[in-house]
Amino acid sequence: MARIPPLMLVPVLIFASFVAFAAIGMFRDNPNELPSTRLGGPAPALTEQTLADFPGVTEGDLARGEVTLVNFWASWCPPCRAEHPRLLEMAAGGMPIIGVNFRDTADAATGYLEDDGNPFVAVAFDPEGRSAIDWGVTAPPETFILDSDGTVLFRFIGPLVGSDYENRFLPALNTALAGADTEADAQTN
Repeated sequence: MARIPPLMLVPVLIFASFVAFAAIGMFRDNPNELPSTRLGGPAPALTEQTLADFPGVTEGDLARGEVTLVNFWASWCPPCRAEHPRLLEMAAGGMPIIGVNFRDTADAATGYLEDDGNPFVAVAFDPEGRSAIDWGVTAPPETFILDSDGTVLFRFIGPLVGSDYENRFLPALNTALAGADTEADAQTN
């Protein structure tokens, strides 16, 4: 009987490993969703660099004592433009939103907010994308829901429009707001 050289088995083992990892990835609960390492932990700091005359982000903005959104956006991003009316609507309804403009130019970002309206209570300017890396942002737009003490409750990848917004983001936001109301009621009693 002929003996198989051990080196001949290496490609077979590599291929079998690849198939095993692919199968594990395909049978996750939601194979299209990238898990966030920030969920359940404190929100990372944001850059102190500001954009033009817009209010900058302060240390206390991430733990405002109320549910807050952090939205990563760019003026060159078409999905960001698609979600902008929703952000304006939410801000008009009293939702505090912190904007983080990243990988953009100051002139383009300032012009965008001046022309289309500013939904943000504070704006951080992150031209190199360092804060985005700290938050685990893959591409704009991405929105994070923070609880009253600055804990990251939810990460939403993509624009806040359509059925994904209605079926995933809104329920998470409503849960966060309900939890904040329950917490406020317990403190007053």
